[in-house]
Amino acid sequence: MTYDLAIVGAGPAGMTAALYAARKVLKTVVVSTDQGGQLLLTREVENWPGMINIGGYELSRSFTQHVEQYGVEQRIGRSVTAIHRTEMGFELTIADDESILAKAMIISSGGRSRRLNVPGEEKFTGRGVSYCATCDAPLFSGKKVAVIGGGNAAFEAVIDLLPIAAEIHVVDVAEGWFADPILHPQVLSAERVHTYQQHRLLEIKGDNLVNSVIIEGQNGKRHELDVNGVFVEIGSIPNTDFLSGLIELNQGGEIVVDEGLSTSLPGIFAAGDVINRRDKQVVISAGQGATAALSAYRWLIEEGRLGARG
Repeated sequence: MTYDLAIVGAGPAGMTAALYAARKVLKTVVVSTDQGGQLLLTREVENWPGMINIGGYELSRSFTQHVEQYGVEQRIGRSVTAIHRTEMGFELTIADDESILAKAMIISSGGRSRRLNVPGEEKFTGRGVSYCATCDAPLFSGKKVAVIGGGNAAFEAVIDLLPIAAEIHVVDVAEGWFADPILHPQVLSAERVHTYQQHRLLEIKGDNLVNSVIIEGQNGKRHELDVNGVFVEIGSIPNTDFLSGLIELNQGGEIVVDEGLSTSLPGIFAAGDVINRRDKQVVISAGQGATAALSAYRWLIEEGRLGARG
């Protein structure tokens, strides 16, 4: 069987793309290691339009249930290991050496947060450890938090937290502040911000939830900071390893796309956290998924690959 469209990834971008493809009556398959992507790392979402508050898992389930209403085929728990061009489109090799043929593709494989790889990080992810201040800052109203990082993402996280948190500890785990200078005054001069340059984060501690972190300076002196939340802002890694040599990627490994979300290879489109766009938000990814699906639909028609429609 050859599908009209194969979608790689089942996060907000991929599932929205699947919804729009189904409504265009495209024979579609979704291939993904999970259903939800980075939404599964978010305890609560308070900026999804129309929903004052919804859990990350619950929101991802609502995407999945909506797509399932249209009977879209899904291969969940399966990763794409390779993609090859064929005369009719593309061949995807997935886990267990299964092959899928498709006339067009949307890559929405998302990204994964760069991890600290310290004790307690995995245990408290979603229970005080967050990788998205824009998403989760309101959950820490009146509480003490730590922001880990010294770049733009970390400083912007502090700015998001300033009206909300009671106290903010900024721990630079690199070689000093490398955020844009325009951000420095807002962060470094704030009364409730405490800074620790060139420190190592050794451990995240707690019981059911985070209650402290252990940091160490270059002189070997250790501090235990009393915090309820830890925002890890040391960058993200796009999930594009399987695309090497197939389409254009930028230096950060993100997929380069045009206005219609076409990639450098005709017939392949991309959306969500995996593309070269600055803002990474659930609502933005969903919108990009819709755009990519509509662009793929138009491309299939223009290339005469759908045959008679009716």
